[in-house]
Amino acid sequence: MTTVLYEKKNNIAYVTINREDMLNCFDYETLHKLQEVTDSISLDREARVVIFTGAGDKSFSAGADLKERKTLNEMEVKRNVKAIRDAFKAIANLPQPTIAAVNGYALGGGFELMIACDFSIAAEGVKMGLTETSWAIIPGAGGTQRLPRLVGEMKAKELIFTARKFTAEEGLQLGVILKVVKRENLLAACEELAFDMMKNGPVAIQQAKYAITQGMNTDLQTGLAIESKAYELIIPTEDRMEALLAFSEKRSPVFTGK
Repeated sequence: MTTVLYEKKNNIAYVTINREDMLNCFDYETLHKLQEVTDSISLDREARVVIFTGAGDKSFSAGADLKERKTLNEMEVKRNVKAIRDAFKAIANLPQPTIAAVNGYALGGGFELMIACDFSIAAEGVKMGLTETSWAIIPGAGGTQRLPRLVGEMKAKELIFTARKFTAEEGLQLGVILKVVKRENLLAACEELAFDMMKNGPVAIQQAKYAITQGMNTDLQTGLAIESKAYELIIPTEDRMEALLAFSEKRSPVFTGK
């Protein structure tokens, strides 16, 4: 049975970490498969939004597979850490908007996957956090860099240094969760957000994501230059002309991503 499930429906790509009996923890095989799936999605023009989740109803992902880690030598540990860092970087760099459907525990690497996505919607009462320091390690898949950018340096240090778990409701207040919903409504809430975005021009959404993401990591003037370049790429698109034509004809536009 594959450790990562992939399905595409109505232009939404669904990626599920499929190790329910292991709380959807990441072993090397799973990370390798996740990288493969992510790489294929990045080239798929029909996949306009990507939803990541975990199998079952208990865990989104509880992070690294510590049973596997116990059997690894130092070089193999380094291999695994590189694999998880590369996979999450690939997810963060996907041109499509990404949504984490947080259905259960999001701990350690699971939390890092969550914050590598553009949006996170969580079920009520779900527990989450960067717990690595309690295992005498540090977040190694982007947590020390992405969390401060979301919640500020001081709060990120508190959460990482204490390895404190917190609820989805606190995550909402911190700004790492977009919305908290009843468990039975989780997927529907993610799909509602996806469809709201998919009403708009696919190329425009991707260029807006690129401009925001790249601009956040630089100064304002460089960010404005990035925005200008992103806008220039949109001008010759068929979708831009379709939007103007649809406006003149008083109808909804039909975007093709071209």
